Amino acid sequence: MVGKLLTRGMLVGLLAGILSFGFLKIVGEPQVDRAIAFESAMDEAKTQAKVDEAKAKGIDLPKEEPEPELVSREVQGGIGLLTGVMVYSVAFGGLFALVFALAYGRMGDFGPRATSALLAAAGLVAIYIVPNLKYPANPPSVGIPDTIGMRTALYFVMILVSLAVMIAAGLLRLRLKPRFGAWNAALIAAASYLVVMVGVSLALPGVNEVPEAFPAVVLWQFRIASLGAQLIMWATLGLAFGAWTERAATVRNGLQLKSAAR
Repeated sequence: MVGKLLTRGMLVGLLAGILSFGFLKIVGEPQVDRAIAFESAMDEAKTQAKVDEAKAKGIDLPKEEPEPELVSREVQGGIGLLTGVMVYSVAFGGLFALVFALAYGRMGDFGPRATSALLAAAGLVAIYIVPNLKYPANPPSVGIPDTIGMRTALYFVMILVSLAVMIAAGLLRLRLKPRFGAWNAALIAAASYLVVMVGVSLALPGVNEVPEAFPAVVLWQFRIASLGAQLIMWATLGLAFGAWTERAATVRNGLQLKSAAR
């Protein structure tokens, strides 16, 4: 049973990856190109400033050769983007299926579609939305290279804490449900999640390395593209996986009824 769910989740993740790639290719890649163009212009300006300063002192600086491009932008924005998105989406599809197998029947009286949709919504909030409110997505060319390790570590800490608190909130809802009812228990659990995550967000250090001259429109559109790709992936996982699982359960129950009738 779990093996079938895992295969199903990975196949749905494959579909989600194709849809996300198409969206990012159309909406996200132009913003990446504009960000790279901005970075190149800034580097040229810095180089020219050094040359002008050296000339003013009567020094001739040797011409710096540009670093060789290991991977072209065409490859990065084509097969590279496709590979990254597909691996990411298929992996999340498999993990989603395993979580579904663990949570189904334990979250309450929900069918496969409702369980899948609720898990996808919780995953989107815990893994993407809340961490990105603290550390929003930036184009590849934005930020100080020396701090990339620190920024990555902080972002993953935020994801892990958010995910752990979301799981704890779900368990709290189940414990409070007999006493306060399903609706009130859900509200209390959601409020508890928000309070804890606000405290965690305030405790973690902020990171703001976007250059002052960076175009705000490009930054905004890049973040919208990032959010859109995540919405597509999680919506596909939640809706398609739930519908497929419910249909499979209906077919299986129908076959069992026919066998029993014989």
